Amino acid sequence: MSVRVYVEGAGDYKHTDKATACRRGFQEFFGKLGLPENRLSVIACGSRFQTFNDFRKALRQHPDDFVILLVDSEGPVEVPSAWAHLQARDGWQRPAVAIEDQAHLMVQCMEAWFLADRQALIEFYGQGFLAGSLLGQPNIELILKGSLLPVLKHASSQTTKGPYHKTRHAFALLACIDPQKLRIASLHASRLFDVLLQRTDA
Repeated sequence: MSVRVYVEGAGDYKHTDKATACRRGFQEFFGKLGLPENRLSVIACGSRFQTFNDFRKALRQHPDDFVILLVDSEGPVEVPSAWAHLQARDGWQRPAVAIEDQAHLMVQCMEAWFLADRQALIEFYGQGFLAGSLLGQPNIELILKGSLLPVLKHASSQTTKGPYHKTRHAFALLACIDPQKLRIASLHASRLFDVLLQRTDA
């Protein structure tokens, strides 16, 4: 079965360079799971709400594919399913044709994933990176979204790449992360990986 992942993160997705970087970063990252490349497509969407709209359209336009919505949780997840969280936070109703496994969350946002692999951060930023200033919480889902950007910017501020910048750094950095380290640090990421592996093998 072919899988299509509609992911939040490209901002104004008319900005082709950013959409391309987003798509490439996620594609390379997911590729480390050993997924068949010809069965996985990453669609870089715009805003959070636009991503949900694109996902709903894809359910109608690609009925033979397994379509996945992937967005930031934007805060702690205190309910048992992604759809329940999205309904409580955003008022999004699960489409009638969608199942539980078709919604997934980056908890509490994509930047939390980076903290699952400190070695990748050190290698990406190089000399001057302040690894000791990173938050020491092993369960990255407990790190508040508001804490992540200041921590990443501070840790990278003295490097040649400069302070963390979402457009310039995020997707190249994502491609460096070890998904097996992320699997250990994030229950929701682990669930996503299980679904991707199952559906691309079907």
